[in-house]
Amino acid sequence: MCGFIYLLRYFVCFCYLIRKKMIYFLRFFFYGIIIALILLFSIITGIALYVMHHKVIDFSVLAHYDPGRPSIVLDERGIEWARFQLDIRDPISMQKMPQHLINAFVAAEDWHFFKHHGISWKGILRSILVNVYHGKKVQGASTITQQLVKLLFLDLEKTFSRKIKEQLYALLVEQQFSKEQILQTYLNHVYFGCGIYGVQAASKRFWNKDVSDLTIDQAATLGGIVRLPSYYCPLVYPLSAQKRRDSVLSKMKYLGFITENEYMTAVSNDITVEKNIQLCCAPYVKEYIRQLLEQRVGKQQLYSGGLVIKTTLSIDIQKSAEKILKKQITILRGNISDVDGGLISIDRKTGAIKALIGGYDFASSKFNRALQARRQMGSTFKPILYAAAVQSGKQFSDTKVDEPFFLEQNGKLWQPKNYNGKFVGEVTLAYALSHSNNIASIKTFLDVGSETIIMLAKKSGLSGPLYPYPSLALGCVDATLKEVAGMFNVFANNGMYVEPHIISWVKNQLGNKIIKVNIKKSHVMRPRISGQVSKVLSIGIERYQAMLGKTKDEWLQHEVICKTGTTNDSRTCWFTGSTPELTTAVYIGCDDNREMGKNVYPLRTAFPIWLELNKKIVCSKKHFSYDPSLRPLFIDEKTGEIVVSGSKKGIIEILI
Repeated sequence: MCGFIYLLRYFVCFCYLIRKKMIYFLRFFFYGIIIALILLFSIITGIALYVMHHKVIDFSVLAHYDPGRPSIVLDERGIEWARFQLDIRDPISMQKMPQHLINAFVAAEDWHFFKHHGISWKGILRSILVNVYHGKKVQGASTITQQLVKLLFLDLEKTFSRKIKEQLYALLVEQQFSKEQILQTYLNHVYFGCGIYGVQAASKRFWNKDVSDLTIDQAATLGGIVRLPSYYCPLVYPLSAQKRRDSVLSKMKYLGFITENEYMTAVSNDITVEKNIQLCCAPYVKEYIRQLLEQRVGKQQLYSGGLVIKTTLSIDIQKSAEKILKKQITILRGNISDVDGGLISIDRKTGAIKALIGGYDFASSKFNRALQARRQMGSTFKPILYAAAVQSGKQFSDTKVDEPFFLEQNGKLWQPKNYNGKFVGEVTLAYALSHSNNIASIKTFLDVGSETIIMLAKKSGLSGPLYPYPSLALGCVDATLKEVAGMFNVFANNGMYVEPHIISWVKNQLGNKIIKVNIKKSHVMRPRISGQVSKVLSIGIERYQAMLGKTKDEWLQHEVICKTGTTNDSRTCWFTGSTPELTTAVYIGCDDNREMGKNVYPLRTAFPIWLELNKKIVCSKKHFSYDPSLRPLFIDEKTGEIVVSGSKKGIIEILI
């Protein structure tokens, strides 16, 4: 037994001693096989070239490329603010390209471009060795000529046969064209992401300058993008683009294209790109339109069919709304991490969308919180509840007692509370709606019945689901911002529901309308009912402005109907309000629907956005038009007692 152990020990020691030599032997054996394969490939290539020597390569295929006509998007005044197009091209001659731009692409893509004949054998061998050493593909070997061949003649399928064709075509291209012709064609058609082809188009799009005016660091940025445009495009990923640019600058210095001082100056510059109205203005709206029209006319028609798309958007209101919402969310993010929000503003009479914002930053999140996020409405739902109550014969002067309240549901005891946890005793329905009193609302719900309320809610554009439980009185129903705006607009529009919409019409290249939007309208409630609810909803605006610290000189100078909304755990904050011309709804919350913390409520989160926006919008009308059969009545907001005038505190005006 001991002899076996000694023998095993000697064997292990022997294996340890020869291990390195065995590894070297295997590596040399493997490299020998690779070299033999390269020689075999060279022979096959020579035969193929001999067979194909009569084939002529034709670069004119690019001269006849037709990307079609872009589709333009107009605002409500007919001014273009966006385009849908396949790509952007602007070819120029080699003489207009600065030397440092050419050097940047050679350093980034093909060090030996001016020395090889289409295929870089050194590059192939180097990439094989590097990839074998790392055990995965970390380096490619395609020359600029091979990349041009892929652009011109081959598909993107990654197969061995396609790679052989690519190399054969590269050799043929080098035989028939000069290096300058190859490089000029390549630089005019290489892809930079975001639909941009060619160095001149990229230079104009990124920096609004001709390619001849590019600095060294900008040239290196372009040279770095082409390896992976989807990741290095500075419009979308500026940090990744900057790291890649610095890598290209390092290679340029190593190859002697730039000096040490030029390198240090170039890497010290941050990447900055020109803002473009098509990217910075209404990106959520543009994406919404894309989704709508791709379903109706198809992607090809949208991007190359030369359509004219007339939208209802007001660029002035949109820009103001984007600026205000971003500013407010930036402030809120100081206390609530990753809080986000949305806004939608619609014409009161037509439902035409004048502004739509789906979030804080489209580049980081394409999720449209105005159209896709479904959140509990909270007290924003209560106007529907009280409209159903008035429709059932209730009056806003009727009273309920706000007191501790218990209700058994499914064998469990439910004890709802008001938002502030206090009870105030007897209150009118007008007080209950204007102050979002929960107890009085639940009692009203029980009086009216769920069927009437749910039917009215559905007619007003809420898709639900709406469950027939008393908690519905507190807004336990999910809705989108678009649905909330459409629902609330019913009260500003004399009981008429109009579906919010963004597209007016679409014309083809011949000027014929291929899409004309038919606005969906329906009478939801009688003008008498909507008018009574609207009058109560107008009570709170002065109180809200005062609570925000605004003086009377800063208050809006026209009539406003509005409603706040939130949940007990502060997961959502809503503010929805109508002027005689526009209805605007604002939502603030977190995408994961988590609690935003204590003392987070609509008057400090959503209302400032609504108020600042409406202060910037000129409203020509000062008052709403109510049903002429309605007459004013002054009552005590708590007892409902009729009084002579509304000058005293606690006296409010309603319509009957």
